[in-house]
Amino acid sequence: MPLFPVVRPRYIATLLGSALGALGLFYAGLFTLDATGNLPPPAFTNSICVDEKLAFHRQHPARDPNLLVIGSSVAWRHFDGAALVEEAPQVKPLNAGFCGLSASQSTFAAQWFLDRTPSVRDVLLITSPQDFETCGQAGVPLFNSEDVDRYVVGRASPWLYYLRYFDPFSLLRNATNIASKRRGDSINDPIVFDAYGSGPLRTDDVRDTQIYGLVRKLDGACFDAVRALNLRLKGEGRRLLVATTPLHPDWKHGTGAAPLLAEFNQRMQAALAVNPASEFWDGDAAGVVGRSAFFDAIHLRWSAARQYTRALGKALPPILPAFQLQAATP
Repeated sequence: MPLFPVVRPRYIATLLGSALGALGLFYAGLFTLDATGNLPPPAFTNSICVDEKLAFHRQHPARDPNLLVIGSSVAWRHFDGAALVEEAPQVKPLNAGFCGLSASQSTFAAQWFLDRTPSVRDVLLITSPQDFETCGQAGVPLFNSEDVDRYVVGRASPWLYYLRYFDPFSLLRNATNIASKRRGDSINDPIVFDAYGSGPLRTDDVRDTQIYGLVRKLDGACFDAVRALNLRLKGEGRRLLVATTPLHPDWKHGTGAAPLLAEFNQRMQAALAVNPASEFWDGDAAGVVGRSAFFDAIHLRWSAARQYTRALGKALPPILPAFQLQAATP
């Protein structure tokens, strides 16, 4: 009796044929989705808005930006690059904000962009306390740097990454609504971009609920991530600018957020103190927008984002002349 069973050639051929057939059907499905405008981007993070933003940066390579905007959805939604450039034509912004990120994930993304855009002189973090709640629990790194580098910078073929990051459930779910999100038809979650990579929220509607509850505790790991980024920028002769986003007055009142906001500002300024050139602006306390500007507890409509960006540019002038930057750094 043989020690090993005899494997018939027909069995091997059937097995290989089935595998190749399944692979062929998989890619045929992808090509069909692509041809009909329903193909989501490769699922590097399995977050459709993050992966779609990576696809945007692949399709629109940055041309020597000198201001890098980072953060979560409030950075993506609330920065109007055109409004800032009107006030300061020397600024060349790149919005590298992604939705749904913790502060540590935002700083990871910042490090990735900084490694590939040496022209950047200032980094602007637009943020809210919600970004500083779960950094110790959030999965970092945000994405595989080597794969994303090949895809975004090297413009490698995307088809291999659909197989490497295959998730049938998210692929099917995203394929059903990605076209409407790209058109901006989705009221709550449009995924559209302006020339700078921002995601305008162009709507007159108000979300049914404010969504965001009380931030119960600020995570020290979030401030450590900001401090680490700031130290890097100090060593490279660059600045970190931090601006808080406006918060809906009803949310602040309903959650009793005043002590939390005071703690947030204090800890943020401590994280910035390691770099004398860095600056902080409390964009919430500045009161630059009214109650009608809000879509939910923390997100602004695009018309209000323009107003907020103009105020931000005056409070934290980006791309200071060299002599001013040297004077700010002992």
